[in-house]
Formats: sequence, C-alpha cells, structure tokens
Amino acid sequence: MVDRVGTLAKPAVRWGVQHGLTKLALRAGALRGDLQSRLFHEAATSPNLALGGLFDEIRAAGPLYRGGFAYLTTHHAVVREVLTSNDFRAGITPGTGMLARLNQWAAVEVMSPMAPPSLLVTEPPDHTRLRKLVTRVFTVRAVEGLRARTEQIANELLDQLDPSDPVDLVDTYCGVLPVTVIAEILGVPEDQRPRMHALANAAAPSLEMGLGWRQFQDVNNALAGFDNWLTGHLDNVRAEPGDNLLSQLVAAREDGVGLTDLELRATAGLVLGAGFETTVNLLGNGIALLHDNPSQLEVLRDDPSVWPNAVDEILRMDPPVMLTGRTCARDTEVAGVRVPRGAVATLILAGANRDPEVFDNPALFDVRRANAREHISFSAGRHYCLGAALARMEGEVGLRTLFERFPGLRLSGGAVHRSSRILRGYRHLPGVLRPA
Repeated sequence: MVDRVGTLAKPAVRWGVQHGLTKLALRAGALRGDLQSRLFHEAATSPNLALGGLFDEIRAAGPLYRGGFAYLTTHHAVVREVLTSNDFRAGITPGTGMLARLNQWAAVEVMSPMAPPSLLVTEPPDHTRLRKLVTRVFTVRAVEGLRARTEQIANELLDQLDPSDPVDLVDTYCGVLPVTVIAEILGVPEDQRPRMHALANAAAPSLEMGLGWRQFQDVNNALAGFDNWLTGHLDNVRAEPGDNLLSQLVAAREDGVGLTDLELRATAGLVLGAGFETTVNLLGNGIALLHDNPSQLEVLRDDPSVWPNAVDEILRMDPPVMLTGRTCARDTEVAGVRVPRGAVATLILAGANRDPEVFDNPALFDVRRANAREHISFSAGRHYCLGAALARMEGEVGLRTLFERFPGLRLSGGAVHRSSRILRGYRHLPGVLRPA
C-alpha cells in the first residue's frame, strides 16, 4: 500500500517541485519587475528577435545581474567566462533543503537529457570519457564526408513538393532533413524514423521549466516511450552491427571498459535529440531571416562562398537555443561579483550574441559580418556542442539548396513559434516555393 501511494504521489511531487512552484514564482516575479522572471515569462510567447530590448535591459543592469532565482547575464565575456570556468558545473544542481529532498525522493529511473549520465550535465572524468568516444563521428572531416549525402536528401525532399501549392516548411523540409541525416548516422531503419521523430519531439520540452501538469505527464510518457524504443534499437544494433555511430559506441572500449547500458542509452538519446531538434530551428530561423532580408539573400546569390558565414550570422542573430544554466561549485567571483556555492547562473546565449562590445550594430543581420563566428550559440569550454560542425554543414546545405531551387520562395501568414523558453524556432512556417 505504501509503495502504491508513493508511485502515485511521486509524479505530482516532482511536477510541483520542478514546474508548479517555478511557474508561480516566475509569474509573481514578473509582476514585481524582476528581469529574470520577465525574460522567462515573455520568452514563452515571443521569438528571440522580439526580446532584444529585454536583453539590453539585463545587460545595462550589470555584468552579472542578481535575479529573483539566479544570476543572469547577457555579456558575451561573462557568459564565456562561466562556461569555461571550473568553478561552475553544467546544469542546475539541486540544493540541500526540503524541496531538494522531496525532488530526490520523487526521482524516477527514466532517461532524461537533464540527468546523468547525459553529456549535457556530466563533468570530468565521466564527461571526458564519454565525449572522447562520441567525438570521432562529429569531426569536421567526418562531417564533410556526409555533405554529398545531405545534398542528395535535401534535393529528394524538395523534389516531392509541388512549387505551386502552399507548404509548411517545418513539416515538409526543416523537420525532415536533419532527422534523416541523424537517423542514418545512428543506423535507424527507415520504417522506425517516424516513431523516433514523434517520440523525440514530444520529449523535447523536458529541457523546459514551468510546464503545466498535463504537458509534464505527456513529456514523461514520451521520455519513457523514447527510452523503450531506444533500448530495442540498441538490441538490434548489438545483434547486427553496421557502419554507424551506435555500432561504434557499442563496440568502443577505453582501457578495456565499454559504456554501460545506461550510458549508451543516454548518449545515443542525446545525440538523436540534439542532432535534429536544434537544426530544425536553425533551418526555420534561417529561412525567415533570409526571406525578410532580401538584400542579404542577393549577396549570397552573387557570391555563394559567403554561405558558411551566413549560417554563423543566422546562429548569432536568432540562435536555436536561447540560454543555458550552470551551478556554482564553490564560492567564487565573476566580473567583480561574489557568487556563493550552490548559486545558479543563467547564461543568455541569444543576448551575448547581441553584445555591442563584441558585435558592431548587433541588431543588423549581415551575412558578411567579419566576426559572425564569434557567436556563442554552441556554448563554450568542455561542453561546446559536439554537433557544431554537423549543424553548420546541414544549415548551409539545407538553406542554400532551398533558395537555389526556389528563388521565388515567399512566406505566408500564419507562422507559429515554439512556446518555449529554451529551444527557439518555428513550429509552423507556411510558404509558397515558386521557382522564380
């Protein structure tokens, strides 16, 4: 009887601690004018491009603003300092009070991108060992080997579309291209890809805070379903290994020791999810920016060699991930501000990309910007994005192929942004392709 009560109560306790109380606190903080609360409140309904003024307010409040729940910064130098500092650990580590103990009691053994052994939140030596095993498939050289296949996939997808009919570019192109590429990298059979995509999409809000009770339940069900699917896929890979990343990870050994089953599932799940969720946003955001700035599209048509730099400018201007968090591991000082052990730092990547101390006229979208690559959209330090080279290549191929095939592309009304505070992009992007 006690076990049954615990089983029923734990999800509600977990939601209350992680989301319910957070949602109430953010709402109250926004009413008081707390900049952090305002950011999270407004981000749920506004795209990155509409938050520039709030980024500036936070920057004007100092290099490290003490918000109602965490330290906050949009300063490029401060974001980079925290991301590369050994005084901070990835993720948000629970404290030691009553809420932390309740959260620990209610924890479940469901694979999550925000729980160890996910690379997002592990630290050395485990992070070093795991990252070393995955890095080889995402080197620049390895990614360039995928370019021709990515171009082929992009053209095949566009061949299936009627240029005269309205289309949702997210459903038909942005959301399919990166899924197909990452599925091939990981050896996912074609008939399993729709289920993999659906489960991973439904689980993506697990990165969020302040979820409603129903969405929290849906996300947990999706995480469990994704974990079950991935377990079966790994069993198939073990039985019939091939020339793909999962087969390499299953066989990989470091000093004679391989990955545990949980490490394999966590690493493969993260690579699958991160391998397309953020790239979907990059493609959608890039289409919208180039469509709304036709003079910049003309630059690319006149000189296609600018495309790689244009992708970095898109990543700077409208990044797929707005922010990340770190927990202070020991008393330290950042930008002249004392930060106590256990404090949380919210690093606003999209704001750091608009820092006028680094980028001249940062609100201007300029595909020839000389230092566009100094954006911090892929994080920095030991947690720098493993898939950065792959994302850049897919962004370049996906956008260039689309606009070369359909130079008359026009977006229609009805675009819908994700209602998300972290993953930033379009849920729907209607348009007409028009070859000329």
